[in-house]
Amino acid sequence: MTETQDTLAAVSLAMADNDSDGFAERIGQSFSDWGFAVVSDHGIPAELIARAEAMSRAFFALPDDVKRSYHIAGGGGARGYTPFGTESAKDSNIHDLKEFWHIGRDLPAGHPFEPVMPPNIWPKELDGFRETYLEMFAAFDKAGARILEAIARFLGLAPDFFVDTVRDGNSVMRLIHYPPVPEDSPAVRAAAHEDINTITLLIGAEEAGLELLDRNGNWRPVTPKPGELAVNIGDMLQRLTNNRLPSTTHRVVNPAPERRGHSRYSMPYFLHFRPDYAIQTLPSCVDDAHPDLYPEPITAHDYLMQRLREIGLI
Repeated sequence: MTETQDTLAAVSLAMADNDSDGFAERIGQSFSDWGFAVVSDHGIPAELIARAEAMSRAFFALPDDVKRSYHIAGGGGARGYTPFGTESAKDSNIHDLKEFWHIGRDLPAGHPFEPVMPPNIWPKELDGFRETYLEMFAAFDKAGARILEAIARFLGLAPDFFVDTVRDGNSVMRLIHYPPVPEDSPAVRAAAHEDINTITLLIGAEEAGLELLDRNGNWRPVTPKPGELAVNIGDMLQRLTNNRLPSTTHRVVNPAPERRGHSRYSMPYFLHFRPDYAIQTLPSCVDDAHPDLYPEPITAHDYLMQRLREIGLI
């Protein structure tokens, strides 16, 4: 990692078409050094992104009682609406300044994962909401699969290593609205935290606020250009790789005074392993200098439930 570098340089996913190993080395090294990478040319159409962002703004502009009618009590926020002031970072007793909506994977009737992956719900007030976000979910899934292939190559695994690990995985797309921030607010938009999942793909980070904590304890801005993805390693992949790929602490800080009156919107896609996948340290990530930090395997579902309890969603 170059300590004088203030931002991450974007890596073009189009490079993988002609130089898959070169792309894997570049993005893998960025993940290894930072836990983050900025990805351009990811294949998600600009028109789809614009449509999804407009639909998100329209939903969060609905009356509060309408939005709250889509909150599923006891559902852990897995689907539908989670009101402002619900989620907090692990070990924090102050709630984040955000509200959000979750969309999960649509499963066919009778699928074995139905008991742990509830069906989606859709707001009836907005035409095209379901169609837009199912299309966006599929586009995120496709881009995520290509990034996972590069990660597999970087780790010296078969390029298709992750294909089965995430097949019908419990991935979630989150639409987030951070409302304007009062000047005297003791809270921040999103307190320092790490993501639970495998990798996260984020649209909407070009609005200032997202920061990562580097290895020297310095907070550094993550500033993709419009349309680029900010991608980061989650705790599940950190565990699988014995911390070779770090799940970096990050946060969304409150805006500068001149931007306090403006909302912030973003759209992360939390790509998950399938619920029954046993997260067990890769043998290639263990040696005399790097003993196994996670000797006990745990299924992705059990790990998710453990972490959701820690952040107050269940």
